[in-house]
Amino acid sequence: MALLEVMNLRYGYEKNKNILKGISAEFEARKFYAILGPSGCGKSTLLSLIGGLEQPNAGKILYKGKQISELGLQNHRKQNVAFVFQNFNLLEYMTAEENVALVSELPPLPILKKMGLTQEEAKRNVKKLSGGQQQRVAIARALASERQLLLADEPTGNLDEEMAQEIIEILKESAYVHGKCVIVVTHSLELAGQADVVLTLKGGKLL
Repeated sequence: MALLEVMNLRYGYEKNKNILKGISAEFEARKFYAILGPSGCGKSTLLSLIGGLEQPNAGKILYKGKQISELGLQNHRKQNVAFVFQNFNLLEYMTAEENVALVSELPPLPILKKMGLTQEEAKRNVKKLSGGQQQRVAIARALASERQLLLADEPTGNLDEEMAQEIIEILKESAYVHGKCVIVVTHSLELAGQADVVLTLKGGKLL
């Protein structure tokens, strides 16, 4: 049974101008999905809808067979979804450790070290970290949560090639070992080539 189902999803910023034109797809736990497509095609919008950040104009989104609109979008975000945003969305007045501790009762330092941060960097205010380091904190925060749906928008975009590959391996581990459904929006063919399922968003349709 699919963990997440998207049924005839439509969304547009202006009336009668849909950027998503009747998208349907199924996503399973323990799988790693990549969504490719040109800039402005609606990839991030689709991720926002799946994560309950926005409401579709039409169609249904089901999580474990129940419409997320009936669960309540806030409840869906709080209980089911872990995000890695392109702009990080870290709490800037907190340290890296404190940001990760917000979503998990587990000690934050081990997962931050796994992401390549030192103990000193983990205790540093996130505004004093580089863009690549902030990206690692954002990924650590998402992975530390118990939520089963992991949504990532360009998670390797600010990282060098070596670190990007390490992040890909961690995303795969999240799916295969920890049972998460991992859905990544990316321009990276390297990342997409390692996904179980590659979907392409073009002309408002998912191929």
